[in-house]
Amino acid sequence: MAVKDALLALLAGGPCHGYQLKADFDAATGAAWPLNIGQVYSTLQRLERDGLVAADGDPDSDGRQAYRITADGREALHAWMAEPVAQPLATRDEVSMKVLVALATSVVPALEVVAAQRLAAMRTLQSLTALKSDSAGEALAWRLNLDRMVMLAEAEIRWLDLVEDRLEADGQTRTDNRRTATIDQAKKPAPRADRSVQKEPSP
Repeated sequence: MAVKDALLALLAGGPCHGYQLKADFDAATGAAWPLNIGQVYSTLQRLERDGLVAADGDPDSDGRQAYRITADGREALHAWMAEPVAQPLATRDEVSMKVLVALATSVVPALEVVAAQRLAAMRTLQSLTALKSDSAGEALAWRLNLDRMVMLAEAEIRWLDLVEDRLEADGQTRTDNRRTATIDQAKKPAPRADRSVQKEPSP
C-alpha cells in the first residue's frame, strides 16, 4: 500500500492538514499501520511537487497548512483504486529462507527449525485469537486487519506442516513427535498480540 495513494483518498473527502490526515489514516486502518507525522508531511510535499495536491488557503493560526486534492490527483487516485495489486509469486521471507538453508547445509536439522517456527506461529495465533475474542466493540478496520493476521498465521502453520510431511517423505527423521509436542507447548499461555506490529509502509 502506498501512503501517497491513501492520503489522496483521504483528501478526496475535503481539504485537510497533516495532523488531521494522520488521525484519519489511523482510523481508516484501525491504527494498525504505523505512520508518523513526518512521513505524512514529506509525502504531502511530494504530492504537491507532482501536482496531485495543492495548498488550500493560508496556514491556520497554529501554522498548519491544509491541502486539497487536484484534478490530476483524483485521476491518479482512481487509477490506483482500479488497478489490482500484483502479488509476487516468488516472495522471499526469513522463515522459508531459514528452512531451506537448514535443509541445504545441515547445520541444524531442518525438522528442528520447522518445529521451533511452528511453536512460535501457534503462540502468535493463540494470542491473536484471544484478541479476536475481545474485539466485538472494536472498529471494523481493526477487526478486518485482525482477521487477516489470523489467516496469515494459520497459513504459515499449514505450510510448516506441509514442509514437515515432505521432509519425512524424503527420508528426514525426527527424534520425537515434534508436531504433537509443539501443539502441547502452544497451549501454554501466550503474551497478548501487539496491535501495532505491522511493516512500516513506504511512501
